[in-house]
Amino acid sequence: MSFRGTNASSGMGVAEHSKTNLSGTAEEEENDCRYAVYDFDFVTSENCQKSKIFFIAWSPSVSRIRAKMLYATSKDRFRRELEGIHYEIQATDPTEMDLEVIRERAN
Repeated sequence: MSFRGTNASSGMGVAEHSKTNLSGTAEEEENDCRYAVYDFDFVTSENCQKSKIFFIAWSPSVSRIRAKMLYATSKDRFRRELEGIHYEIQATDPTEMDLEVIRERAN
């Protein structure tokens, strides 16, 4: 497996076949629950380059109840397997995980 491109701060790469778009294009995909790991790079007010890793549990309010239950019961086990996560966000609406929310949590 080869990794192309790395994150400037963490050096972590993502294989092309592993990259997905959370917004999806089909209505069904948009309504599905998802997990995401986001490496957020930012510069502090002291002009220091930093990186914080977010675990995002996306469970839109319009998702099927069965899907929400499945994701809720498997989230903790999956999350424990990940190392280096700084923050966790549980979102049911896109505004709960937009860049401003992530920026506020990182500071």
